[in-house]
Amino acid sequence: MRDRWRRVFEVAGILVRHFVTYALGSLRLDHIPVGRHRLDAVPGERRRAVQLRLLLEDLGVAAIKIGQILSTRPDILAPAYEEELSKLQDAARPEPVSTIRTVIETELGHSADTVFSMFDTAPLAAASIGQAHAAVWPDGTDVVVKIRRPGVVKKVELDLDILDWVSSTLDRWSRAAHRQDLVGLTREFSDTLRAELDYQQEASNAERFAIAFTNDVTIRIPHVYRAATTCRVITLERLRGLKIDDLAALDAAHIDRVGLAQRAANAILRMVFEHGFFHADPHPGNFFVEPDGRIGLIDFGMVGTMDPVTRAALLGVLLALAGRDTTSLADAVTHLGMTNATLDEPQLLADLEHLIATHLEQPLGEIQFGELLDDILVVLRRHQLRLPRNLALLAKTFTMCEGVAAQLDPSFRMTAAIAPYVQKLAATPGGLDGTPG
Repeated sequence: MRDRWRRVFEVAGILVRHFVTYALGSLRLDHIPVGRHRLDAVPGERRRAVQLRLLLEDLGVAAIKIGQILSTRPDILAPAYEEELSKLQDAARPEPVSTIRTVIETELGHSADTVFSMFDTAPLAAASIGQAHAAVWPDGTDVVVKIRRPGVVKKVELDLDILDWVSSTLDRWSRAAHRQDLVGLTREFSDTLRAELDYQQEASNAERFAIAFTNDVTIRIPHVYRAATTCRVITLERLRGLKIDDLAALDAAHIDRVGLAQRAANAILRMVFEHGFFHADPHPGNFFVEPDGRIGLIDFGMVGTMDPVTRAALLGVLLALAGRDTTSLADAVTHLGMTNATLDEPQLLADLEHLIATHLEQPLGEIQFGELLDDILVVLRRHQLRLPRNLALLAKTFTMCEGVAAQLDPSFRMTAAIAPYVQKLAATPGGLDGTPG
């Protein structure tokens, strides 16, 4: 209890400091520095988004992680906030190597020098939850060992406990918080963060992807070394290659960028529409391109699933868009979103009619998917509709995937890549009602 109240006062102090900074900005006095932040050159809504990011960074690991999770929820956040929170820095001072060695020996029962034939004491990266070190497995394979920081679970649980208390209090006293199901949203974020703290879960995710792509020679998933993996330590095969957004290096290596874009998109689409289990953080840093053009994927902490009911809801939206059917689209949107009690259905229909008129003058396969999705999400936010977590993750995943592919091939359109999967599933018995085909 003492730790909780100490943290409450610490959080309160951080909130007051940031409130003063925000107030000075509103009074046009933000050239006066408060702490380490100055926002005098940042305009309007962007200023508020930057202020939120800085606040979350100061609040620590749980807030940073929740901010990163929030950045995957474009149905909740306006674009300025979504973009700003995606910049959240998850870097931290490395733990002393003696601490890291102690964790490894405690978890694996042997010293790092016994488990690995080489263990590099200089970290490859140090984040708020854990840090990664290069090592060599006894058979000579290069591996990456990720170690969770001591005490981080206690810190996160303390902050999540406070967050749960705050959201429950707001839910009782605020109609807006109750209408947005702030308690449910908080618990959803908490569950996601707790899963990221468990390296056994990440290992299981990686193994599931490896099984799904066993016969696909274009995709490589790192091997998990279970003998050196626990909830606090994970050991994975180390993948090397070119960064997928390093266009000059790809051209110098004579990699076909158009083909690479299609393979990257197909990998994500297969996860969604065939496997029902997808990588939910496909940013360029998680793709490696090997000399033969094979794509290596890493970082399996954030994933999404597509159960039959969710898949049916998504298909309903895509088919309504393809058919330019406003009524069916409104029905699909309200079925896949969390409908509020005061939904203005005539206005929703009018907004969707405008959306269709704006975007669907050209064939579906030529439409910029990201722009279409952004406008759909604007409608959802305007009517206070919230997507289920996995559909929100999917929306972000498709947008990120389209962005990566379009860098490689400016003519790439996600809608064209999705179309064959939609047609196949729509033709499958039960494909639209969630029953097995």
